Amino acid sequence: MNNSSSAKTFHPLDLVSFTDESKAVIDFIADYYKNIEKYPVQSKVEPGYLSSQLPDSAPYSPDSLEDILKDVNESILPGLTHWQSPNFFAYYQASSSTAGFVGEMLCSGFNVVGFNWISSPAATELESIVLDWMGQMLKLPSSFLFSGTGGGVIHGTTCEAVVCTLAAARDKALKELGGNWESITKLVVYASDQTHFTFQKAAKLVGIPPSNFRVLQTSFATEFAMSPDLLRSAIESDIKSGLVPLYICATVGTTACGAVDPIAELGKIANQHKLWLHIDAAHAGSACICPEFRHFLDGVELASSISMNPHKWFLTNMDCCCLWLKEPRFLVDSLSSNPEYLDNDASKSKVVVDYKDWQVTLSRRFRALKLWVVMRRLGVANLMHHIRSDISLAKQFEALVAKDDRFEIVVPRRLVLVFFRIKPKHEPDSRELNCKLLDAINSSGRAFMTHGVVGGIFAIRCVIGATLTEERHVKDLWNLIQEKARLVLLQMP
Repeated sequence: MNNSSSAKTFHPLDLVSFTDESKAVIDFIADYYKNIEKYPVQSKVEPGYLSSQLPDSAPYSPDSLEDILKDVNESILPGLTHWQSPNFFAYYQASSSTAGFVGEMLCSGFNVVGFNWISSPAATELESIVLDWMGQMLKLPSSFLFSGTGGGVIHGTTCEAVVCTLAAARDKALKELGGNWESITKLVVYASDQTHFTFQKAAKLVGIPPSNFRVLQTSFATEFAMSPDLLRSAIESDIKSGLVPLYICATVGTTACGAVDPIAELGKIANQHKLWLHIDAAHAGSACICPEFRHFLDGVELASSISMNPHKWFLTNMDCCCLWLKEPRFLVDSLSSNPEYLDNDASKSKVVVDYKDWQVTLSRRFRALKLWVVMRRLGVANLMHHIRSDISLAKQFEALVAKDDRFEIVVPRRLVLVFFRIKPKHEPDSRELNCKLLDAINSSGRAFMTHGVVGGIFAIRCVIGATLTEERHVKDLWNLIQEKARLVLLQMP
C-alpha cells in the first residue's frame, strides 16, 4: 500500500515545485556570488574528504531541497576551487554572465537532443545562424560561413574540435592515398612545444603513430611562436623520408605564455604542401572581435579550420566551442553515419544540416541557444568593452611588475596573460624561488595563479578575465605578491 501510495504522488516535473525550487536555487547561487570573496580561492580540502561527509548510499526516500542545499553549502562548497572568484587568476578562466546563466537555464529547460534537423529544427538552424554571427564578429572570410561556402558547429571543447578535424584530415588523406588504412603509419602532424597537450591526445585517438608527431621547438627569438622555417624544414625532411605531412595545429594565445603563431606564414607553407591547417584560438580568439586585435587572425583565409571557446572569455557559461570549416564536407564524410532508425525525408533531401555528422557523439545539447542569448542580451559593444577592460587591467598589472626591480616579465604580454617571475640571484635557484612564491600566494586563499615553463624557465602566470574582477582585485593581488615575495626572499640563502 505504501509503495502504491508513493507512486501515485510522485510527480518528477511538478510545475508548482519546479517554480518554487528553481527560485530557491537561484537565490542560493545569488548568495554564493555575493559572498564569493569570503571563500579561499583554491580549495583547502584533502583527497577523500567528501566520502566522510556523505552517506554510503543513495536515499531510499526523497530528501528535501532544503537539506540538499544545506549539504551543498557545508560539504560541496569547501571542496570547490572558485573559478568565478574575482581573485581567480589561474589557467584561462571559464567566464560567466547573467545572460549566459539565463541561456543555460533555457537550454536545460527545453532539454532537446538536436542530433539531426527533424529532432529539433530550431536547434539546428539557430546554431548555423549563431555561428555566422560569431564568424562575422571575428571578420572570418565568407569561405568559413554558412552564408558563404563553409560552415560551423558548436562542440563542448577544443579537444572535440581537434579530434574531429584531425579525423577529417586523416580520412581525406587516406582516400587520396588509395583508401588503404595501412597508410595511416605515413601520416605526420606538426605542432610547437607550446601547442596545447590536447593535440597530442587527439592525434593518438585518430591513430597517428606517436613517432609521427613533430614537436617544433620555440625560443625567445620568436617569443615562443612556431617558427615557419623549422616547420618548412620538418615537412621537407618528412617528404624525403617517404612520409605524408597531414596537419598543422597553429595557436593564437598559447597556454603557457600567450604566444601567437604567425598564421599567414604557416598558412602559405600548409597550402604549398597541401596540409590541413587548424587554428586553435580557444581563449584569445574572443579578443579578435575588437578591430585592434583582429590582426592576430591575419592569414586565417589560408586555414582549413579554426576554433574558439566562448566559454573562456566571451561570458558564455560552460560549455561552448565554436568550430568553423572551409570545407565541411570533409568533416561530414569522416563522421557521418546513417542508421535506419534515423532515416527521414529531410536528411535525404540534403538541404538540411544534421549535426550528428559534425561531431563524435550522437547526442548534443542546445548550446547555440545560450550563445544566442549572450549575444542578444549583451550586444557587440558591451562584449568589446568587456575584452578591452580586461586587457586594460592586465596592462596595469604588467606595469606594476615592471616597476619592481625584483621581478621581470619573462615573455611580453599579448592580451591578458602576464608571465613573470622573481629574478633569482643565481639562475639555478629560479624554479625553487618562484615555486615557493606561487605556493605562498595560493596557500593564503586570497588569490590563485598557476605556472608555465618556456625555454626552461619556470614563471608565474597571471591571467585577468574573471567576470567579477575589478581594479581593486588586481591591486590586492600585487600587494599579496609583494608581501609573500619579501618572506620568500628572506628564506632563500
